[in-house]
Amino acid sequence: MRAKAAVAPPAVASSDRVRLVGLAGGAAVLIALFMVVQAAGMWDYVLPRRAVKVGAIALAGASIAVSTVIFQSITTNRILTPAIMGLDRLYMLIQTATVYFLGSAHPLVSQSRLNFLLCTGAMGLFSLFVYRMFLGRRQANVYVMLLIGVVFGTLFDSLSSFLLVLIDPNEFLVVQSRMFASFNRVTSQLFWPASAAALAVMAYVARFMKYLDVLALGRDHAINLGVDYPKVVRQLLVAVFILVAVSTALVGPVTFLGLIVANLAYELLDTYRRVPLMAAAVFISIIALVGGQLVVERVFVFSTPLPVIINFAGGILFLYLLFKERSAW
Repeated sequence: MRAKAAVAPPAVASSDRVRLVGLAGGAAVLIALFMVVQAAGMWDYVLPRRAVKVGAIALAGASIAVSTVIFQSITTNRILTPAIMGLDRLYMLIQTATVYFLGSAHPLVSQSRLNFLLCTGAMGLFSLFVYRMFLGRRQANVYVMLLIGVVFGTLFDSLSSFLLVLIDPNEFLVVQSRMFASFNRVTSQLFWPASAAALAVMAYVARFMKYLDVLALGRDHAINLGVDYPKVVRQLLVAVFILVAVSTALVGPVTFLGLIVANLAYELLDTYRRVPLMAAAVFISIIALVGGQLVVERVFVFSTPLPVIINFAGGILFLYLLFKERSAW
């Protein structure tokens, strides 16, 4: 009797497909509501401006979700996000230093395109420095890089706090407006180059998706299974740095968003595959940002910034994950 050939299990279970379709549908419905609610028939004026805003929201959410899932796969840790590298704190240091030394009327502060280029360039140079110092060698240690990232983040935060103490009170208001992510100051002049950079990086990362499931098993298992671990990790981390730099320079820092959406994706889908988990994280991120911005604008009337709510929820989730891991020990 001939033995039946083994059939490989599907990459994504049917129940997970249904959840992904539901998340995609929820994101599409919220985007449609965001575009048309309270438009009052002024479509020529409302739609182009809201399209840029919702595009920036989707771009930032997707960049944060993709970079977080990749970063957690490399570090094999669900409570770490790219924010540990200190790029968001470097962003705040740049904003504080330019206002303090040059003044709020300087073009590097007042003109959004120049400010975007300054922040992206500075964070890119810092990422290049980290790459050369800790990832350029064959025997690169990711955990040493994470430790150095924490040190640099603390340094950037301390320098920003020092300059904020010395800054003029009138100038402080300008810096304060940059402390939280804002989707209202994004223009088409910023959106298109930022989207081009982010989409190019995501297209480059797509070729490494097949390695993420193996990298999530840990360094030793990945090497034993034939993955060129140092090379793949270096290239993925550079992509993570660029995505975080672009999203932060475009809308500002959203520290805990990646932690929230990645862990919700892990809980929602019953799979270890990183590609569907990444897709779920992207949809959850868009739902959280678009839905949250809709509530902030139409219900709270801008009385509460969206990043404050996200960071508060992310802080609670972070503590929950810490206690959950501790109980597992």
